[in-house]
Amino acid sequence: MAVNKVLDTTSFAIEVESGTDKTGAKIYRKKIFSGVKNSASPENVYAVADAIKAVLSAGTRDYYLNEASKIVNA
Repeated sequence: MAVNKVLDTTSFAIEVESGTDKTGAKIYRKKIFSGVKNSASPENVYAVADAIKAVLSAGTRDYYLNEASKIVNA
């Protein structure tokens, strides 16, 4: 039995500062952007995330590339 992985959807997320906790440490929440082309290179996704970061009023931390795949019996 041959099982293949087929890329289904791609999105990216940016951690955006949303406040502070009781100790004063920054709290971050992920802002997710869906509809990314499955063929988009990581460099291009990073460039878009950087451009979005530049217009956000809140601080940001990390970027994430989320890929969901189907596994199918071929």
